[in-house]
Amino acid sequence: MSVILVLVAFSVMLAGGFLFAFFWSVRNGQYDDTYSSSVRILFDDDKPAEKGAPDFSAPLRLYGETDAGKAASSTTNPMKEQSPNQ
Repeated sequence: MSVILVLVAFSVMLAGGFLFAFFWSVRNGQYDDTYSSSVRILFDDDKPAEKGAPDFSAPLRLYGETDAGKAASSTTNPMKEQSPNQ
């Protein structure tokens, strides 16, 4: 029976600690603006890209490919298998 009283007292103190932390966070402005952060990802950036930044809108190309999609003549493709008699 005494164990139950200790557990009840501990749970009441723990709940009081959480209640204190909640009121402290409300008083310090943690819950002031809950809407704009959630929809900020939906808006497009109007800033121009930084110089030297990678262009992720361009299609991915494999090593040695040109615009035509064929391997460039001046580069060799290390992934291409070589025949044994070459």
